[in-house]
Amino acid sequence: MAAKKKAKKAKKATRRPAKKAAKRGGRKTKPAELIISKSRTKKAVDCKVASDFYAALDAHVRDALSKAEARAGANKRATLRPQDL
Repeated sequence: MAAKKKAKKAKKATRRPAKKAAKRGGRKTKPAELIISKSRTKKAVDCKVASDFYAALDAHVRDALSKAEARAGANKRATLRPQDL
C-alpha cells in the first residue's frame, strides 16, 4: 500500500498543467500595474465593462493624481487633500 502512495506522489510531482506552462512562456513583457481594481470597478457599475475601459480609467486616475500633486506642491504642502482634486 505504501509503495502505491509513493508512486502516486512521484507521478503528481512530475506532472505540470499545460495551462501554467503556456502562461509562463506566453508573456514577454510585464504589463503596467493598474492603480484601480478591476473587480471593484465591475461591482460599482450595473452594466458590462469593456476590457480597454480599465486602461482608460487608470490613465484618468493617474492624470488626476498628477494634477493634485502639482497643486499641493504649489501650495507648499507634502500632503494631498480633497480640494487638490
